[in-house]
Amino acid sequence: MLTFYAARDKKLSIVPFDDVMPTDAVWIDLFNPTPEEDILVEHSLGISIPTHEDMQEIETSSRLYREDGAVFMTAIVLCGTQNNMAEMGPITFILAGHRLVTVRYSAPKSFSIFSERIQKSFDPFINGEHVLTGLLDTIIDRVADALERMSNEANKISADIFQRQKNDKPKNFTAVLQNIAALGDMNSKLRESLVSLGRVITYCDSNITPETIPDPNFKAELNVLEQDIHALQDHASFLSSKTSFLLEATLGMVNIEQNAIIKFFSVVAVVLMPPTLVASVYGMNFLHMPELSWHAGYPIALALMLISAALPYMYFKKRGWF
Repeated sequence: MLTFYAARDKKLSIVPFDDVMPTDAVWIDLFNPTPEEDILVEHSLGISIPTHEDMQEIETSSRLYREDGAVFMTAIVLCGTQNNMAEMGPITFILAGHRLVTVRYSAPKSFSIFSERIQKSFDPFINGEHVLTGLLDTIIDRVADALERMSNEANKISADIFQRQKNDKPKNFTAVLQNIAALGDMNSKLRESLVSLGRVITYCDSNITPETIPDPNFKAELNVLEQDIHALQDHASFLSSKTSFLLEATLGMVNIEQNAIIKFFSVVAVVLMPPTLVASVYGMNFLHMPELSWHAGYPIALALMLISAALPYMYFKKRGWF
């Protein structure tokens, strides 16, 4: 799908086209583009649109480069951060003249949010550079929101692990471990996205000159975005450390509960060992056993078994082992 945004009627609007790119287009968004749409943009701007396979290359030279007078920058952006089922997808930002071209095969929520926002508030001097910084700012805001949700989730997991009452039922640590694993996976994806966005901003800042973009506010906006990236990276690193701590704490709690179970069965086995010995002795079928002829032999044997079980139990109880 090919969408053109142009300044018309005192606002930035989506404009229709008929096999010809509008000359006043400021932002050109290629979402799952067809070969015909790629050719239209390439012929209109004199640039080569990267393919989906090109955008997935991990080499820096394949993601950040200049070609035909345009700056090509590919970043990894997350989709679906709201439900912690994020998918990573490459998005290419192309600054060609004073136009911005975005090429994407995923639909991050930040694009629809920015599209709605930019169609309501319009700067008559807006160009592709302002669209780029505004779009990056929206993407970074979404990452920040995701990190805030993850921090809240980590706090809930922490409280669930440590703030347990004495009479609470045993915790289902399988679910806790699954939540921690999902938290760690989401955090790693966000950190990769932040690193990718940071490289895009740094490359853009270093490849834009006053001759190509004379507006000094553009570099200032890039510097603000770079500072936001660094702050979020620090927070993501802290969250990664907290996730590792929660994982170790959960595994420790699992070991404690397993040890308590083993301890219980060990004590029970020791308590039952003397009665078992007594029962084994009097269960032997030897002919000459004087106790067999006693009238009170059976109750005496039972009493002996009870006493032999009670004594180890009382000893363990006194030592605090049980």
